[in-house]
Amino acid sequence: MTLPATRRTVLLATGGAAAALTAACSKYGDNGSSSSDKSSRTAAGRELAKTTDIPVGGGKIFADEKVVVTQPTKDDFKAFSAVCTHQGCTVSSVADGIIHCPCHRSEFRIADGSVAGGPAPSPLPAEKITVARGSISLA
Repeated sequence: MTLPATRRTVLLATGGAAAALTAACSKYGDNGSSSSDKSSRTAAGRELAKTTDIPVGGGKIFADEKVVVTQPTKDDFKAFSAVCTHQGCTVSSVADGIIHCPCHRSEFRIADGSVAGGPAPSPLPAEKITVARGSISLA
């Protein structure tokens, strides 16, 4: 006579399989980073844009790299994370000296990434770029 499986025996029997599947699906040192995180790391040194692509008083968002590059004043280029500090949405536009997040309307200043409005608790973190010979690249 076979006894029906209890919840405990089912959990014990499948627990090892779930752990093995979890381990098999991640790489050592991966820390659950997404492919977009990896692309931003591998993009270092690659040209993002020409300096002429970034308007004075505005900016441009590079969603794949999760970076926003701004030009608050002529020939003064800044870069910030394009990930909003409120809930992790990617910012969507840059206009009138402000970087806008579409999720909950957080706003950040293009000059320093500081919070200009909305629920964001902290500024956008600065990103390192190099500007040389009319080209802007991730450092």
